[in-house]
This record gives sequence, C-alpha cells and structure tokens, in this order.
Amino acid sequence: MQRPARAVHADCVTARPDSGPATDAMARVLARTCVDAVQAVGGFAGGIYLRSGAEGPLLLAVVSGLPGRLFRPWWRMQVNRPYPVAEAYRSGQSVHLPDAEVSMRRFPQLAAGLPFPFGSLYEPVMAGPERFGVLFVLRPATPGASVDATDRERLRTAADGLAGELAALAGAGEQVSWTGDPLGVPPPDTAQGAREALERLTLAVLSVDREGRIRYVNRSAAALLGLGAPELRGRVLWQAVPWLGQPAYEDHFRGAFMSGEPVRFPARLGRQPDADWVAVELCPGADGVTVTIDAAEPPGYPPGSADRPASGPGSAADRASALYRPVSLAIALTEAVTARQVSAVVTQELLPAFGGRQLAIYLLNERHLHLAWETGFPQGFLDRFDGVALDVRLPGVETLTTGRPMFFESMEHLASAYPGIPLDAHVGARAFLPLIASGRPVGSCILGFDAPRGFSPEERTVLTALAGLIAQALERAQRYDSEAALARGLQAALLPHRLPVRESVETVGRYLPGTQGMDVGGDWYDVVETADGLLALVIGDVQGHGVAAAATMGQLRSAVRAFTLGGGSPEEVVAGTNRLLIGLDPGQFASCCYVLLDPVSGRARAVRAGHPQPLLRHADGRAEVLDLPGGVVLGIDAGATYPVTEMRLAPGAVLALYTDGLVEEAGVDIDLGVERLRAALAAARPSPLTETADLLIGSAGDSADRPDDIALLLASRTDGRGAAPKA
Repeated sequence: MQRPARAVHADCVTARPDSGPATDAMARVLARTCVDAVQAVGGFAGGIYLRSGAEGPLLLAVVSGLPGRLFRPWWRMQVNRPYPVAEAYRSGQSVHLPDAEVSMRRFPQLAAGLPFPFGSLYEPVMAGPERFGVLFVLRPATPGASVDATDRERLRTAADGLAGELAALAGAGEQVSWTGDPLGVPPPDTAQGAREALERLTLAVLSVDREGRIRYVNRSAAALLGLGAPELRGRVLWQAVPWLGQPAYEDHFRGAFMSGEPVRFPARLGRQPDADWVAVELCPGADGVTVTIDAAEPPGYPPGSADRPASGPGSAADRASALYRPVSLAIALTEAVTARQVSAVVTQELLPAFGGRQLAIYLLNERHLHLAWETGFPQGFLDRFDGVALDVRLPGVETLTTGRPMFFESMEHLASAYPGIPLDAHVGARAFLPLIASGRPVGSCILGFDAPRGFSPEERTVLTALAGLIAQALERAQRYDSEAALARGLQAALLPHRLPVRESVETVGRYLPGTQGMDVGGDWYDVVETADGLLALVIGDVQGHGVAAAATMGQLRSAVRAFTLGGGSPEEVVAGTNRLLIGLDPGQFASCCYVLLDPVSGRARAVRAGHPQPLLRHADGRAEVLDLPGGVVLGIDAGATYPVTEMRLAPGAVLALYTDGLVEEAGVDIDLGVERLRAALAAARPSPLTETADLLIGSAGDSADRPDDIALLLASRTDGRGAAPKA
C-alpha cells in the first residue's frame, strides 16, 4: 500500500529511522527553510529536493502546502530530465516560471503533467562547488509579468542560508543526502469563525488544510460520511473518505490545490456500483480547501474508474500515476534522437510509472529480432533470444507478428501459455508489446514486474498507445543512426590520418565525437608542411552537428591547406578562408586558431578567429593561457581582419590548441574549464606527448553525457632526437 508523505511541524520535527534525514536537526532545518521561503515570496506551497547519492536522482525531501500523495509522480527527479528542478540543479542557475505559458514553452513535460495556471520558482542549494539540491516555491501565476527582483533575492537568500546549514551538518559528519519518502510540513490551523452557521447547514461541508488533512467537519458531513467529527478531524481526506481518493478524482484535487480556482465534479458516494451520485465542489484558498458534498443526478458519462472499483494487486494511486505518463513520455521521446536515448527515456519514464523492474527492446532486422536494450534481467539471460527468427514461437515474436499486445498476470500464466519457455524468475508478471510504426513492424518491447499484478483496461490501452509512440521514436532513431554513420564516415575521411613527422617538432592530435544529439560535429585539426619548411598548426570548430557540419569542416580544412601551401601569411590564410566560407553560404560559421611555426627557431605567428585561447606549457612546468588578440568568427563579415601575434615555442615547451567541447560544461563558467585544462597541462609529464594528449582528453572521453565533440592538437619542440628536454 502506498504511504502518504510523512507530516512534520517546522518547529517540532522528529526524524524517522526507516527513511528520510539522518537527524532531527536536518529535518528541522529543511522544514523551517521550506515554510519561510513559501511565506517570503507569497507562495502557497513549496519544497526541497535533495540529492540521493553521488549518481542518484534528486528526491523530494520536504513538501509544504500540497498533499504529498497527489504528487507522488514528482517525488523522484532524474537530474538529466528536462524539468525545472533538474535544470536548476544541473546548471546551478535560478529558474523562474511566472505562469503556465512560460512553463509550457520552456518545460513542456512539466506543463503536460500539471496543466494548471500557477507560477513557480526554483533555486539551487549550493555551497561553493558543492550542490545539495533545489529549493522551490509554487505561487499564483502572474501572466505577462516577470518574477520581481525582490522575490528572487529573497529565495536566493533562503537557499544560501540552507546551503550553509547543510554544509555545517556535513562538516560535522552528518548525512545530507536523502532516502525514502518526503516529509510533509503542515501549515498552522487558521480556521476561525462562522462554525455555528455552518453547523446549521444541511449541505455537507469539510475544510482541509493544504496538506489534505481535515480540520473541520459540520454535522451534515459527519452524518453523510457515517463518522463522527472527532474521528475525521486530523486525518488525511483520502484516508478518512477512501472513495474520494480514486484515480478518477485525483486530477480535480490537483487542479484545486495548484490553480486556486474552484472545481466541481460528480462522484459516487462510496465504492459500490449502486452507490448514490453526489456533486463534490472544491473551493481553494491560501490556507486550505473547502469541500462541499451535495446530492446530484447520475452524470450522462460517469468516469470509468469511479463507476467501477479498480481491480488487481497494484495500488490505485500507482495506476493513476501511470495514466499521466503518456504525454510526458511522448514529449521526452521527441527529444531522443538515437536508439540508445529512446531506450533510456523508456526506462526512466515508463518503468517507474507502472512499477516495472525489467525492460527489453528488440529491433527487427531482416526478419530476425535483435536485442537492442535491456535492464533488470539477469546478466546473459536474454542472450538466448537474440537474433530469433519470426517463425519461432515466443511471446516477444508473436506480439509483433500478430500486432497484439500480450499480458501475463503471473509467471505461471506465461509458462502455461508457452510450455518450456525459459523464465528468469518464478514470481512476477510480464507484458509483451508490439512496436509498430505506421503499419511497419519495428520490434517488440518486454516489460517485467517482480510480483503478480493485474492489468486494467485503462493500463492496457495506455501501454498499447505508448508502444506505438516508442516504435515511431525508434524508427526515427534508426534513420538518424544511418545519417550519423554517414557523418562519422565523412568526418573520418576528412580528418588527417597521420600528422607530419619532423625531427625538431612533435605533434599529436585527438578527436572525440559528442555523445548527445548528432554525435558528429564540425571540429577539426590539421598540421600542414609548407614548401619552405614551416609547419601550420590549425584547429577549428564549425557550428552545428551532422553531415552538413562535417561537409563544411572538410571544405574549410581544404581551404586552409590550399591558402597555406600557396604561401599565404597567417592573416591572409584566415581572411581568405573567411571569405570562402561566406561565398559558399552554407548558413554556418566557424571558429579557428592558426599558428605558423618555424621548427628550427621556434618562432611562431598566430591568428585567432573567435576561438578559445591556446595554452602554453613552458619547459619548467609552468602553464599559461595565452592572450592572443583575435577577429570575429569565420563566415560573418567578409571584410574582417585578423591580427597576428608573434611568439616563440622554446625547446621542451608544449602548445595546446583545443575546441570548446573540452572546456565547456553546462551551467559552469567556461573560464573554470580553461583553468582546469591549464592545471592538467601543467601537471602532465612533458613526454611522451601522446600520454599528455590522452591525459587532457581522458576525463571528457569517460563522460556519457557530452553534448559537443572535441578536437585537441598538441605541438612540442624537441631536442632534435624526437624527445622533449626534461623539465
């Protein structure tokens, strides 16, 4: 059974040993900050998300002003999802959404799940580089008006104060991450006056606070519900009156608590099919919601889940949460461009919604199903099904060939329908969904559950619809993969396969594609030998990703080589390449850094066009960021000029040219990334240069969430025997 959010008071908090904070002190800090922040900016609700571990999701730790039960789908927040809480945490920047229109434009998944007129503010809780979580406040919408600077500062001050207290607790050795369910902080009971008048009404009236707890019940309501007022007061409404907590009604309550506008809906007075119909009205206010219940005629089209009790072992609240996922999943799938990203979205959005633990996706290729993604199954178990033909009698095959989803409420049912089929568990349930896009078979999807469960008609319909969305996303991803493969091949062909070998200069290049979006971008490097024995060191970055960026990169690399081999000076090479790019009119621009080096003397002339500043490591181990004056990026101004900087590369020194993907990180000043790279270069051994290149690019290569590609070019003066002098 689903547990409600635990209730605490801001001034009197006791931690629970089974979940939540490690100490009462932390609970009091969180509760006090939450309540104070809501009041400071005129909100009606708020809360605090805290990290659950080094790599885990954010968990809702405290909530005030909202019934936690109604918002269970948002208790857990993956940090890489497109939600304001996650963005504030990732970027370290405030997020302010004054109304529903702004929310829909910036965070459509949030607006899809909570389509109500409200404003919201999100503030990261940080102490220096340490990120603890996010403080948020919900308040009435202010259409057409931005968030007031005073309110921004007040929330920032509250978040800074919380960060300081959490840092102090962490310094004292206490746990400041979160596990378990959120704490509910109830507002004070301010119900006053008019109670005698309400007692005389024949209309049933209840008053609940913003946490959903009953504070007042008149005589008519107590009689209608068959319970005395003392038995009802202090209890959560949906626990005291279970028939009001059915999934069909939850969105009405969410709307009242979030929008502040009255809501009226029909409901059955009880769970029995022959129970009388009543009209329930919710009138929200700053301190709570007034609930009235009056007799009503049966509606023409009663809500299905209200007209019939839910069945199956899964809780009603869990199934209700699942029904909110289609729009959210559909929006998330539009942002996923690779099969891997589609599968990851399904894992993050679909499994939690239905309480699943296992997921497998098979894709069809030449009449065989091949395993593309799996999670939760025993290691190696699914290998035996990889590559099965479409004539094999397996549920994952037959769901695709027949086009019908298949649901098995227990493993016994699955074993009975397919005698002899290997099973990964003896207890559980399975759903097999056909992945068909526009009538074309794409593959099949398997959902696994740890315990037996029923599948209601609503769930079967939703899962079948979601399978169609997944199939369309996978089909789109396969087309994308084909284009990405073409772009990778094109770029591999255009990048230099080897660099010139000279006795007095060693050069090393590295390239890493991005791991998000189109993967392949327009970053490139090159080393060109001139007729008079000079070396041109070049690095550049074309805007965008994909085939177009790779093609433009190839044209620019060819142009730079042609101008260099034609004897052009550094400024002439860059200016000529700029005019060529404008003449080609590809709709793209590029940055570039060009260094013409004399290997014998070490004299160099450098030109920079909107590119990050190079780094120079001296022979004694000092590393610095060079300050080269530069011109605008290529492709903008045909008359642009590019100043030349004279410099010298001494024996044992290392010059590092790189693209911004190596130093950029979302929400972090690029100067910090450059400084990290400078420090790493200073700490690296001067030789061999290949190890230095691997060290500088290594941490970026380990990242699975890299939005941009990376190019790196190192050049070092040697002692003439192919080795740099020791520092």
